[in-house]
Amino acid sequence: MEQATFTDEIFDKNVALARVGGDADLLKEIAQLFLADYPKSLSDLREAIEAGDAKRMERAAHGLKGSVANFGARPAVEAAYRLETMGHAQQLADVRPVLRALELALEALRPRLEAL
Repeated sequence: MEQATFTDEIFDKNVALARVGGDADLLKEIAQLFLADYPKSLSDLREAIEAGDAKRMERAAHGLKGSVANFGARPAVEAAYRLETMGHAQQLADVRPVLRALELALEALRPRLEAL
């Protein structure tokens, strides 16, 4: 069995294709929509954090988590999930490193999706 590498975790094409029934064209279309939309979602998340709005942070992180899960993007999913749960628990004190982890995961995911 082949050992997974970190880059496999950034974007799991097998997971992504399975989510769209193996339709590579549909996957490409979904990826293009995500690439166009996620900067706004990330901006909304940042604004919620700046405003100290835990509920809005939870909603924004939840939406991003669902979107990146479509691509089997484990690091991004995990960071978004942590932000979502922090928002739910109203724990905003240590949110910045988690936000940075999400930003880095999305930066790593972008070129993989653009290459579809």
